[in-house]
Amino acid sequence: MQRVIHVLNGPNLNRLGRREPEIYGSTTLAEVEAMCRDAAGDDRLVFRQTNHEGQLVDWIHDAIDQPADGVVINPAGLSFRSIPVLDALRMVGCPLIELHISNIHRRDALHQHSLVSTVATAVIAGLGARGYATAVRALRELIEEGAHPPNPPS
Repeated sequence: MQRVIHVLNGPNLNRLGRREPEIYGSTTLAEVEAMCRDAAGDDRLVFRQTNHEGQLVDWIHDAIDQPADGVVINPAGLSFRSIPVLDALRMVGCPLIELHISNIHRRDALHQHSLVSTVATAVIAGLGARGYATAVRALRELIEEGAHPPNPPS
């Protein structure tokens, strides 16, 4: 049976390959998508990027309503300040992997505390663009194992 995996990307990730390559590398978002499709194998992959918080929330709702079998999300800057993204992710009923290209824990204080981490099944940070393929492969394994997202604290 073909599973459905959503890979959702937040603001400025459309600039990968040109934006601060010393932090984010030279891989483009199109190359990231190709890596994810390869890692997804026979599973259906929904790959999206937006610079708008509300659009990201709508896509999370889409993943909930379809329903998706798993979600990888790189909320980018919204990781650190978006209560609407956090609230939408609380409703995700499947494994959820938060992904960051850089190691957010080695960055400045503003970029060290992700709200999304509080509801994610797992977090991958600091592997560069290759982290996306790692996340998709790990998500497929979590789905096969029947993993569920942790119950976030109230």
